[in-house]
Amino acid sequence: MVLVFAESQKGQFKKSAFEAVTYGAKTALAIGTECHVLVLGKADDPGSLGTYGAKKIHQIEGAGLEEFDSQVFGTVIAAAAIKLSAEVVILNHSAKGKALIGRLAARLDAGSVAGVNAVPTVENGAFKVKKNVFSGKAIATYQIKSDVKVLSLMGNAIRPEASGSAAPVEKLDVAVPSGRVKVKSVNTVEGTVPLPEAELVVSAGRGMKGPENWGIIEELAGVLGATTACSRPVADSGWRPHHEHVGQTGIAIRPNLYIAIGISGAIQHLAGVNSSKKIVVINKDPEAPFFKAADYGVVGDLFEVVPRLTEALKAFKANH
Repeated sequence: MVLVFAESQKGQFKKSAFEAVTYGAKTALAIGTECHVLVLGKADDPGSLGTYGAKKIHQIEGAGLEEFDSQVFGTVIAAAAIKLSAEVVILNHSAKGKALIGRLAARLDAGSVAGVNAVPTVENGAFKVKKNVFSGKAIATYQIKSDVKVLSLMGNAIRPEASGSAAPVEKLDVAVPSGRVKVKSVNTVEGTVPLPEAELVVSAGRGMKGPENWGIIEELAGVLGATTACSRPVADSGWRPHHEHVGQTGIAIRPNLYIAIGISGAIQHLAGVNSSKKIVVINKDPEAPFFKAADYGVVGDLFEVVPRLTEALKAFKANH
């Protein structure tokens, strides 16, 4: 059986949860078994996850699951996997997933691969998965030989697919240990799609000259329904919040469209965005390294190009 840990926030399932369940259903099909989902804590309508291919939902509730604690969650997920005889455990390659994958692999004596981006294949009994390596410049294939496998799925690697119907929800009796960490407060960014889940991203760099000019970036993002991002120098200068920093030392993303405005394209930045399906670069320097990675490029002054692009998009949307 394939067991998917479905992340939720304030009782709501995120897009990443639907991606993970879809991936779990495809993995179960590949190895000839069923996909089940594990939900920790209270959640709204967990049975709806069956829409994405899950056959059964297992829910565990307890006081220790109200806030995320990797030690507690790792213990509970491992116990659930053992109790349900799971062959494959699937997580999201999110902050939570990164904190859990090593703990689960150790507890389950399992082989693990973090950041997979394709459905596993089984050939002559060999279980293999693929992931990007060397900052996205190559793809590696890993064979996992252990009885239990633990995988974390990259965001936007699999599109959620509604392939089933609501699944039955069962309470799973697993002891929830007391955590050693006391959470006093949680500050989250609301109202925008988180960068790891965003399909459209508008990003800008030092070419903006200062935070006072960011209005044209936010307006373009608003017209597109995109999430805003920035390069490291911009975040380090305090022009934009650090949660918008994308790159090797920030958040790695893989949107369908990434628009880079006034960003030179240093290798550290490219490492976090070069898995984007389409990259559009706007820069007045024709020698900017980013143009070598771009699918489309505009050489011009961003303060002229971006407002004109925004107006053109507004006109297009008004007529369609």
